[in-house]
Amino acid sequence: MEHGYYLQDLSLGMTSSYDKQITATDIDTFAQLTGDTNPIHLDENYAAQTPFKQRIAHGMLSGGLISTVLGTQLPGPGCIYLEQQFRFKAPVMIGDTVTAQVCIEEIDTRRRRVKLKTECLVNGKVVTTGSAVMMVDNKPS
Repeated sequence: MEHGYYLQDLSLGMTSSYDKQITATDIDTFAQLTGDTNPIHLDENYAAQTPFKQRIAHGMLSGGLISTVLGTQLPGPGCIYLEQQFRFKAPVMIGDTVTAQVCIEEIDTRRRRVKLKTECLVNGKVVTTGSAVMMVDNKPS
């Protein structure tokens, strides 16, 4: 796999995104991998009694889609995830297509740090918002 962006190739305002339709299998698999078996995610009868009236995806499943963008696109392969802040604003339902997007907000060349605004949207509505800090390599001499 090729190296992603080097620090010198990045600029403020650069963006990238990734789309994924969330399936019941995605939620079940995430629960299996993480051990988060909260019935709001897995039990239709339980979920029907909640304000959401149906199963919802784990918030961190959307967070994982942000990791996809950061690790594979912007900054991409070679970067190191240092920090992530999330605010979950609305649920993601089975069948929703989540768009995870990132935008570079700050570049600290001395420390090799890049801060990005992170968001997940469903039908244009922000369901998750936050920020990430990545360590990015300098271009080889």
